Amino acid sequence: MTFDLLRQSTDDALALADAIRDLKQNVKHCSQCFNVTEADPCSICADPRRDGSTVLVVEQPNDVMAIETTGTYRGVYHVLMGRLAALDGIGPGELNVTSLLERARGGGVREVIIGTNPTLEGDGTALYLAEQLGQAGLTVSRLARGMATGSSLQTASKAVLADALEDRRPVQ
Repeated sequence: MTFDLLRQSTDDALALADAIRDLKQNVKHCSQCFNVTEADPCSICADPRRDGSTVLVVEQPNDVMAIETTGTYRGVYHVLMGRLAALDGIGPGELNVTSLLERARGGGVREVIIGTNPTLEGDGTALYLAEQLGQAGLTVSRLARGMATGSSLQTASKAVLADALEDRRPVQ
C-alpha cells in the first residue's frame, strides 16, 4: 500500500487521507442494530415502513448491504459484529449478543431470522442464538441454503447439495 501511495499524486494521497479522517470522525454504529451509519438511528431503523417485529441477525455490516440489494426484505437487522469462534477466543461477550437478547425480549419482536454465514462458526453461532432466543418464546428461523441459480450439480459441494435437499420446496 505504501508503494502504491507513493506512485499517486500528492493531491490524490491527501484526498485519501481526508476520506479516512472523515470516515473515522463521521461513521459510527447504529445504537439499535449496530450497522454502520452516519446518523443514529440508521436509515433502516428509522424507516417507519420497515417491519420492526422481524429482526434479521447477520455477522457483519456488509451482510446488511448484501441483503438490501435484493430489495425483498422489509424487516430490520441486528449486526453481531462477528461470529462465535472458540479457537479465536470469540465468545458471546465479544459480540452484540446481549443487546440482541434485550431487544428481542423487550417486546415488539415476533420473529428473529438468523442469517449467519453457512460455516462451522456461523452454524455454531446460529445454534447458540436459537437456543437463547427460543427460551424467550420467540419464533426463530434460519435463512435457507442450497443450490444457487445458475450453478450445476457437478460443481456444488456436498454441504450445498445436502442443504438444497433439506430445504427443498414444493413446485407450485
